[in-house]
Amino acid sequence: MAAWLPAGLGLLLGSLLLALTLGPAAITPADVVGSAWHHGLTWLADRGLPITPADNPLTTIRDAIVWQGRAPRLLTAACVGAGLALCGAVMQAITRNPLADPYLLGVSSGAALGAVAVLLLGVAIALPIAAFAGALLALGATLALAGLGGRLTPARTILAGIAVAQGCSALVSFVIFSTAQGDSYREIINWLMGSLAAATWTSVAIAGGAVVIIGALVLARGRSLDAFAFGDTAAASLGVHVPRTRWLLLTLTALLTGALVSVSGSIGFVGLVIPHVVRLLIGSRHVRLLPLAALGGAVFLVWADTGARTIFEPSEVPVGILTAAIGAPVFAWLLLRHRGAS
Repeated sequence: MAAWLPAGLGLLLGSLLLALTLGPAAITPADVVGSAWHHGLTWLADRGLPITPADNPLTTIRDAIVWQGRAPRLLTAACVGAGLALCGAVMQAITRNPLADPYLLGVSSGAALGAVAVLLLGVAIALPIAAFAGALLALGATLALAGLGGRLTPARTILAGIAVAQGCSALVSFVIFSTAQGDSYREIINWLMGSLAAATWTSVAIAGGAVVIIGALVLARGRSLDAFAFGDTAAASLGVHVPRTRWLLLTLTALLTGALVSVSGSIGFVGLVIPHVVRLLIGSRHVRLLPLAALGGAVFLVWADTGARTIFEPSEVPVGILTAAIGAPVFAWLLLRHRGAS
């Protein structure tokens, strides 16, 4: 942990700095650092400190490309990737199901339904609140459906999640079909496939605030998540209030998923694959797994979004397509590796 955490932070900062320079406009890492230094000194000077700001090495247009375009988009990608990886690790622990993630349990689809209700039906509530409400309702429906007539087993939970996700997707498609006019549906579908093209500093505040606040609450329960690995009875014998802890963590992950989906749309495979990859590196103890999974998810989505906006220039593809294209074969390899090990 002592070595992995600084290495992960260094990898994330290096990835952000390098990704800021990639794109049609030729910008070097030195330009980015110099411009950041200029803006930092200008901010301090504007607050009355006796400081003379350094010259900005970027022109006005390139400065806007970096700080109004690429920077908020990359920071939003980092926050969304970190949050999705956290949600996946928590859901896999409390359901004791390695296939659990917000996408498979229907939470992402429920959040997308709530967001589409605001965007197309004009429901008069804030988009993050609508997405959270949709995520929470979808999660409740999944758990209720899985618990009908028997124990809440991992396999029943996944099947119920798939059913709820398909139901929410059908409602989203119907709303788009019945309300969208002209080519307006293209923008909505692009968002639903997962896109960070419209990210702003407001998106950074929503996603970053949710990851910091909810992430801190989740990290504080790392030892309780370890206890869930041995079953509910063993967890209770270790002093964990199982129902209260499970519902608290599920509610927190639904809230975090709703906030993330409201700024990025539905992005699959991050919450499913990243926790498994990190477990291969550092083991299953959640005190170490959770922060490193968050860093891994952040780095992964920063590069996935950079690829989505640069590989097919001047066009770009929704980042959800790229995460699925990368995540599906990686997850298949993990399954084959697990089969070989067992």
